[in-house]
Amino acid sequence: MRVARFFRRFKHRIGIFLAVLGPGLITAIVDNDAGGIYTYSQAGAKYGYLPLWTLAPITLLLIVTQEMCSRMGAVTGKGLSDLIREEYGVRTTFVMMAALVATNLTNVMANFAGVATSLELFHVSRYISVPLAALAVWLLIVKNSYARVEKVLLFSCSLYVCYIIAGFLVNPDWKEAAVYSVRPVLMLDPGYLGLLIGMVGTSVAPWMQFYLQAAIVEKGVTVKEYAESRVEVIVGCIVMSVIAFFIIVACAGAIWDVKPRDITDATDAALGLKPFGEYAYLLFCAGLLNASLFAACILPLSTAYTVCEGLGFESGQSLDFKQAPIFYWLFTLLIAAGAGVTLLPGFPLVKMILFSQVINGVLLPFVLIYMILLVNKPRVMKTHINSRWYNFVAWTSVVVIIGMTLALVGITIRDL
Repeated sequence: MRVARFFRRFKHRIGIFLAVLGPGLITAIVDNDAGGIYTYSQAGAKYGYLPLWTLAPITLLLIVTQEMCSRMGAVTGKGLSDLIREEYGVRTTFVMMAALVATNLTNVMANFAGVATSLELFHVSRYISVPLAALAVWLLIVKNSYARVEKVLLFSCSLYVCYIIAGFLVNPDWKEAAVYSVRPVLMLDPGYLGLLIGMVGTSVAPWMQFYLQAAIVEKGVTVKEYAESRVEVIVGCIVMSVIAFFIIVACAGAIWDVKPRDITDATDAALGLKPFGEYAYLLFCAGLLNASLFAACILPLSTAYTVCEGLGFESGQSLDFKQAPIFYWLFTLLIAAGAGVTLLPGFPLVKMILFSQVINGVLLPFVLIYMILLVNKPRVMKTHINSRWYNFVAWTSVVVIIGMTLALVGITIRDL
């Protein structure tokens, strides 16, 4: 009887987990977009295995921030920008939204650049690939329900295994990778500090918090299902860090071990893997294309959610174009602008990609401050406020990121 009850409870838990599967996994994994892949590739190509130690604290920070957002969504049934507007006013929300829109637009451009560069390696012109990719993304989001889009995105998550396989094919120095995964290495070098801030910014991006909470609300996850949703969020964060680990290791083994250098873009990293076999090269390219398309769907969607929630407009994929015109028009304009700029000759895409990741890292503390204040309000969260441990990790992260940003600015000014 006990065994039968155990299996019934287990089956029930698995059923709930599968029902809530989606928001946490998609949000964490899509963070490895074209900008993220370039940042991790640059870390491995220029500094080898040294930056690997950052993935452990980044994973902890990612878990804490994502858990707070998903918990707020489940408890309140409202998005993050909606809560910020209600608690701190329209002016504060508008300033934060403006910064997010500007940053996310550069990220959207970076992902269409990823589509272009990955297919140009196979002699497909960006004037063909980018418009087709933009049209495909628009049709997927606008013409399909949230449930159907979520299934497509979950399938896309599985394709990130390309980077893990590519990492093994390069056959890097696994002993050195293991050592530097637990040995912190800090250098007062502007390039290194900027890269660390960029890694935090691309791994725990501000847009993620807004999208995850909106997705939790749209999926209808409540406090009753939250235990399973929390597990899904944690699994997604760990998977994201594993993928980042293999990208850094692959580039460290293929490029840094041969000759440490800067790379021009993510496809430069793919070309660096070519001497290690055609499969490693093709898998890296396929992963970049998948990641770019994946993020090109999510980033404009996240921005549309954020702006519409903050200003009180109707939003969500459960509504059609007529019911939520501002939501879908903003989504459309972001795709058009991101794809259009990518087609401009001579536009400094690589510099923009790196800059957008650093701006993510600079903006993140301000988003975290509002999140921590909100999640600790009993009037908002009732009995589901943060524990002391969560508050310690979150506030420590805010202080460290602000400190790193100030250090980078100070060193840069000194060296001018």
